[in-house]
Amino acid sequence: MTKRCGWVKMNNPLYVAYHDEEWGKPLHDDQKLFELLCMETYQAGLSWETILNKRQAFREAFHFYDAQKIAQMTDADLDDLLGNPDIIRNKMKIYATRANAQAFLAVQKQFGSFNDYIWSFVDFKTIDNEILDYEEAPAKTELSETMSKALKKQGFKFVGPVCVYSFLEAAGLINDHENDCDWK
Repeated sequence: MTKRCGWVKMNNPLYVAYHDEEWGKPLHDDQKLFELLCMETYQAGLSWETILNKRQAFREAFHFYDAQKIAQMTDADLDDLLGNPDIIRNKMKIYATRANAQAFLAVQKQFGSFNDYIWSFVDFKTIDNEILDYEEAPAKTELSETMSKALKKQGFKFVGPVCVYSFLEAAGLINDHENDCDWK
């Protein structure tokens, strides 16, 4: 019998696929890292399931996370998205996506890649935590607080330490799969 982390909602195939195919796997593709960071920013105050269910609509609304295209979106373009019922229609989060695209491009220019920038925070190695029960995993750590401050300094929005910790887990910089999870 397959054993997954306790947080996986087995009744939602998107949730199961996300856990099995993405969550906690070391990710090094800049565009995919940018998408994950954006998704984490949308989650603030909401459930991850809500964000996963709207993921495809977000991709379509934001040019499949082509940062160049998002960075050039006008206020009118962003305001149009406020009428899209298939995404989270929070004006601050929608506008933050453009600001984050602009910051992302600046980081790429400064550091060579977003991947190199964020993986430098963990010395380019996944931190493998011993998690017996997902409820024991921290919501934030000193690392996520440090990275949050650094991202904000670079111009990113909605990147508090809790959001950043979730991103670190999702992108595989931190492995918080439960010890008895088959994906550990």
